[in-house]
Amino acid sequence: MTHGPHDTKEQTIRTVERRLVVTEKAGLHARPAALFAQTAARYQAEITVARPRSSEASAVPGPEVSARSMLSLMTLNIRYGDEIVLTARGEDGTEALDALAVIAAPDPS
Repeated sequence: MTHGPHDTKEQTIRTVERRLVVTEKAGLHARPAALFAQTAARYQAEITVARPRSSEASAVPGPEVSARSMLSLMTLNIRYGDEIVLTARGEDGTEALDALAVIAAPDPS
């Protein structure tokens, strides 16, 4: 059986992005970073974290690291009050970013 050019399934990878200010008191260090990485690993989507570029003219974020790597997250030195950019590429990206936002920016209570 041969396949013609129209038989291939073309999948569009869905990408979602969210900018948020970190309100976790410890930032993304030690325990919060471990929880963040463990949570990211539960999703199929490829998830990255970056700091926005310092230039106001550029909306492009700085270097991205995997949200699944606690050590990579810690290299960004994300502290309370810092802005971060979360990007997810994949089917469950929106759900993943929702779960990660709760860790990085919990509602004040």
